[in-house]
Amino acid sequence: MGGDRWQCRGMRWVQGAPVLRWARGAELRESRLGYGQEIGFRAVGERRCGGARGNVCPVGAVVSGRSTGGLCAECARLDRVHSVAADTVADDPRTYRVYLAWFGPGMVKVGITAEERGTARLLEQGAVVFGWLGRGPLMAARRTEELLRAALGVPDRIPYARKRAVRAVLADRAVDRAAEVTELYARAVALTGWPEALEPIAFEAVDHAGVFGLDRPAVLPAASRVVRELVDGGTVAGRLVAAAGPDLHLRTGDGRVTVVDTRLLSGWELVAADPRAPLTVPAEELPSGVQDGLF
Repeated sequence: MGGDRWQCRGMRWVQGAPVLRWARGAELRESRLGYGQEIGFRAVGERRCGGARGNVCPVGAVVSGRSTGGLCAECARLDRVHSVAADTVADDPRTYRVYLAWFGPGMVKVGITAEERGTARLLEQGAVVFGWLGRGPLMAARRTEELLRAALGVPDRIPYARKRAVRAVLADRAVDRAAEVTELYARAVALTGWPEALEPIAFEAVDHAGVFGLDRPAVLPAASRVVRELVDGGTVAGRLVAAAGPDLHLRTGDGRVTVVDTRLLSGWELVAADPRAPLTVPAEELPSGVQDGLF
């Protein structure tokens, strides 16, 4: 995985599958991952900024191993300036969609995404279930998002630590997983004050449990630890049992399930390692109880 001098550029979702991205100068390639696949890699050298918005970092700056952004200060600034989330692109002419996303019991958020991106944003966030609310210009989508946050107390962000804590205890039936989103959609469309420019979308719950490999909660082992950073010479190895958002769930040689946030891989040169090799990077134990993980 990752040949000589290939730098990892993180992960994206392509046609319902997790794909690792690689760069070597201007050359790019991708590695499609599948559940049950054995994975093994070793970090080499230093982690370096991969650049932002398709631009190579001009200085190849060394960045912290624990940074999920994986960018130096200047490239991070460039990335923020052009981010929809940064409120700096009010004149964006594209059509946007407002959505409700569910990650586990008591975890529903509201968000917006460019319509042209389809469901990519929901897969990237690890949304187990989602439903569209409406579509329209960026500012109308933003006002709708603010309306739901203010009127219904729906957040626009949920920490990944909370999402990870409940992935092994999701409801077996899709109808039960969709219940909270269904109920919140009904409350949302009953609100007054929706922007006239936003076109409502009839409710349909989209379930990603199967895509993520989370539709087998009775047999899916709960993750017990999470990788905190890679280090020079450190190895990550195991069998892929599930993936959600940026996270890979690997069953390692000791039988435990370890979460690897692929945002931590970006910027590292990774070379192949024995898939049965022990974990030799810093990792942190995850809470043993769901309540501890949430609160």
